[in-house]
Amino acid sequence: MKIYTYAKCDTCRKAVKWLQARAIVFTEIPIREQAPTEAELRRMLAIYGGDLKRLFNTSGGDYRELKLGEKLPAMSEAEAIDLLAGNGNLVKRPFLLTETAGLVGFKEAEWEAFLG
Repeated sequence: MKIYTYAKCDTCRKAVKWLQARAIVFTEIPIREQAPTEAELRRMLAIYGGDLKRLFNTSGGDYRELKLGEKLPAMSEAEAIDLLAGNGNLVKRPFLLTETAGLVGFKEAEWEAFLG
């Protein structure tokens, strides 16, 4: 299991503590230094039914600076995936992938249902 996180993100820290408290084995990857791959992003996109916006950190500064709220609806899937794969700051975090499924963001009840 992989979890992409940002060290200064409170939500990421909560997710990691949650996993550790349950003795769940995972590999933590710093999302700003190593964004999820295009293949991983496409897997997550499929999990979320093709909803590109779910993969974006819509509250982040990079999202606002690039005016993606306006641009995203007109972007192709390939353009959006390229953008995410090239800038980990744009990816909603934490970004958790198992061999068969995944989650973005951290909502304890959702994670409990998924991993509990």
